[in-house]
Parts: sequence; structure tokens; C-alpha cells
Amino acid sequence: MKQDLSDAKAVAVPAVPAPLEQIAPPLLAWYRACGRKLPWRSDPTPYRVWVSEIMLQQTRVETVKPYFARFIEALPTVKDLAEAPEEQLLKLWEGLGYYSRVRNMQKAAQQVMRDYGGELPRDRDALLSLCGIGSYTAGAISAFAFGLPEPAVDGNVLRVVARLTAIDRNILEPSVKSEFEGYVRAVIPADAAGDFGQALIELGALVCLPGRTESSCGDCPLADLCRARAQGLTGILPVRYKMQTKKEENRTVLLICDQSGDHVLLQKRPDKGLLAGLWQYPNEMGHLSPEQAAQTVRKMGAEVLAAEPLPAAKHVFTHLIWHMIGYRVTVKELPTACGIAASRQDLQATYALPSAFSAYRDKCLP
Repeated sequence: MKQDLSDAKAVAVPAVPAPLEQIAPPLLAWYRACGRKLPWRSDPTPYRVWVSEIMLQQTRVETVKPYFARFIEALPTVKDLAEAPEEQLLKLWEGLGYYSRVRNMQKAAQQVMRDYGGELPRDRDALLSLCGIGSYTAGAISAFAFGLPEPAVDGNVLRVVARLTAIDRNILEPSVKSEFEGYVRAVIPADAAGDFGQALIELGALVCLPGRTESSCGDCPLADLCRARAQGLTGILPVRYKMQTKKEENRTVLLICDQSGDHVLLQKRPDKGLLAGLWQYPNEMGHLSPEQAAQTVRKMGAEVLAAEPLPAAKHVFTHLIWHMIGYRVTVKELPTACGIAASRQDLQATYALPSAFSAYRDKCLP
């Protein structure tokens, strides 16, 4: 029997759950009264929105504020970003992690200079064609900067929508996220797309927090519409399946310093892989003894004068955990054939070190 494709299509695109059709008025009123005053919101140009959204990925707002101000002051336009030297770019990003993001931003800026005359395009599909811009960032730029009725669905919005609708499917599944994007797109008010998108994110960031229960919903402007609250499910929703167990590695970090204490050895990581192309303190797999650490440095061609143990530290990457110990190894002369000699001023102003080594940063030079 021939299948009725129109009916199949109708089934595949479910209707918007009723609570979502009613959220715009109370949500906008709450946001305009209670939303945070943030620097990228006060002047939401496409470039400023783009920079802020990339910085805000997996980073707290209060942490981002000074980074954003410094970045915009140093690189105020797409052209400045496209032409920035790599060392300056990485130094401006130092401490935010995920350095591939700022590298992708520069590649995208170069695309914008080449293909769009230096102005971010006012088209979601065109934004998606730029390096490093995915569905959420394209939606954010479209809505917040251009006022277009496009959804910006991040983890906060997924949580809010899952609770409002009491949908108990895994929000980490791409199909569920796509479905939620469709729901949000359908209820965006045409005359307030930017505020509506910001309001949904703000609600998830300030009120509809992870782990909340019904007793914590008193400040929510949508409490009376929330199906999860009505059904006692706010402590259960949203459903998120746990990620795979992270791989764990032991590392030994070597702060190799000259006898004057003025310089430390830095090495550049390979151009591909973890922390690609960034500067680092030399480090080795495993936990080395003091003598093993000294012997490793001798193999670099240096005369070791002392090897002082440093406190242990841990750094958590997305799929990996480093358990680190360290040594401050004093040598007669730095083995610069194995890296570069960096002064304290160099570390502060020039060379970007990954946050993985932040526990040892202040222990290398007096």
C-alpha cells in the first residue's frame, strides 16, 4: 500500500506543548525587570555577541566579564581579530581554556573579511558556514544582534523546556535538542526575539537551576505553567545520560629554572592533539621520583643543581584527568635547544600557558 507521506510528515513534527505557547508575556516581563546587566547585552553588536558567546561556553559569566573587556579593547573589530598575531590571540584567551575556540574564531573572522566584507552575515545558514559556529551560537547572533526569530538553545534552555513540558527524554541526544529548538522557534515573539532568547537562558541560569525541587520554584515567573512542578518532577528533569568515564593519567611537570631564578624553560606542544600548539612546562607521563626527574633534565643536556618537589595538582579536561606532581629543577644553564627561556614578564605578557599548568605557574620564578 502506498504510504501517505503528508501524514508521516505531520506525525514527525509534533505540536508545540501547550505550556510553551503561554510563556512569552510573563517571561519577558520578568527578564526586563530582573535580567542581569551584562556588557555584551548593553551593546549587542554581532561581533560583541559572537565573542561573548564563544567565551561563555562552559565558563561562568563573572569569569568572562574581564576577559571580554580585555579582548574587545585589544581586538575591537572583526578585522582586528582576523589579523591578530597568534601569540597575542592566545594570550588574550589565557585561562579560558579550549584554545581551539579562539583559533576557530580567527579563522571565521578571516572568512568574514574575505566573503562578507568584514560584517557578520545576517543569515543563520551563512553563520553556520563559519568556522567554529554551531547551532546555538548562530541562533544567539541571529536573535540577540539582529533580532531574528531564531532559537538559541543551550543547556539552560534545554533544562527549562524539559521542565515546562515534563518531557523525560535525554536532552543530550541531538534529536531531542533539535525538537526543542523547533518548539522554541515556534513561540518566539516576532517583536522581541532577542529579549525572549536572553530571557530563556537567564531563567535557566538564575532560577531554574540543576537539582531544583518544587520548593525552590517560588521565584519562577513560569511556575504556574510548569508541568514538571505540577507533577513533582523538577528534581528529576531534565534527563541527562552520564558521559563515559574520563581517562586518567599521571603526569610529572618539570619547572626547569636557571640558577639565577630569572628564567624558566617552556616548550611548544605539537600542532595537533590535546592543547595543540600551546606553550607548556616540560612534562612526562607517570609520577617520577626526584632522581628520575633530575635524570630527565640531564638528558636534555643541562647540568642539574637541585630538584625540589612541588605540591600535587589535578586538572580535568573534557575526556581526561591529569593527576600531576611537579619539581622545580634548578640548572646551571637552560637547555634552550629543547625550548625557550621565558622570564616572568614573558609569562605575564607574551606566552599563553594552558590552565592545566596554573597550579605551577607561580612556583617557577621568584
